[in-house]
Amino acid sequence: MKKIFTFILIMFVCGSIYAGDTGRKGTTGAEELLIPVGARGIATGGAFLASLTGLESIYYNPAGLDLTPHTEAMFSYMTYIADINVSYFAISTSLGELGSIALSFKSLDFGEIPVTTVDFPDGTGQTYSPGFLTASFTYSKVLTDRISVGTNLKLISESIQNASAIGFGLDMGVQYRFNDFLSMGASLKNVGTNMQFSGQDLQASTTVPGSNLGSSSGNYQVVTEPFQIPSYFEMSLSYDHRFNDQNAVTLATTYTANNAFEDVAHFGLEYNFMDYFFARGGYNLSMQNTSESIYGFTAGAGVQYNTESGIGIVFDYAFRDIKDFPTSNHIFTVKLSL
Repeated sequence: MKKIFTFILIMFVCGSIYAGDTGRKGTTGAEELLIPVGARGIATGGAFLASLTGLESIYYNPAGLDLTPHTEAMFSYMTYIADINVSYFAISTSLGELGSIALSFKSLDFGEIPVTTVDFPDGTGQTYSPGFLTASFTYSKVLTDRISVGTNLKLISESIQNASAIGFGLDMGVQYRFNDFLSMGASLKNVGTNMQFSGQDLQASTTVPGSNLGSSSGNYQVVTEPFQIPSYFEMSLSYDHRFNDQNAVTLATTYTANNAFEDVAHFGLEYNFMDYFFARGGYNLSMQNTSESIYGFTAGAGVQYNTESGIGIVFDYAFRDIKDFPTSNHIFTVKLSL
């Protein structure tokens, strides 16, 4: 008990050192790490950090993975902003008393972008598509009937034509259950290396100043500025109230202490009917300047069905309002379990 609260305190101190520093806006990169995944987590506003389990918990709090000791597979698709689409795939299995492990992949589809140059500002007729991929290995273990922990090891890859950047990140999470109704969770995310672009497209040749006519060109390499990945700390409480055997409601709230953005408070609600149909809602509130938050309310629904052969099937949908863009986010998630 003392060890777990000490661990949470250390995570809180580490995550709060630069929390809510709006003066550092624009100084971090790899913003794809901040794009949430999973329709259930998004529909509840990212507030279910303390109670999400299984594959759905990997992005929010990896400590919840081992609380669903099955083999699971999950695919999620999001229509994001500016015609960008986000695909996410994850698979996990239980190792028994050793815990659970999972692999997950998140990629962004930017579509085909026209190639423009100084000589052809309207386009050369060619196109390109940036490649943004995050691959994660997750390990989680239930330590006692109340405590579970987990970690993500992440490889972050960004490429634009022949220039690319590679980075590594670490997530750590813990969930603590006071009883069957009240849970607490904490996570520290995206602690890792700096990233820096390099590659063939950053090499160029030019005439050497002061050289004679006909002299060979000089080659140079553009040195890009390194950038940090966006780290942050989250703390959450979740309360589950069951009215009877058929109806239950879960309420949750999460506080995010960001390294280079405003701090955010998340609020979420889920209604459960017979463990078959789920209705969800959520809202995110910026703590420094509410007028700058581009995300509005979230909502969604889902169904869960177990076949006679023991295969569990889940289909979830989520909607997230975007204030400054003409289209909103739509998220579809399918999950299978054995």
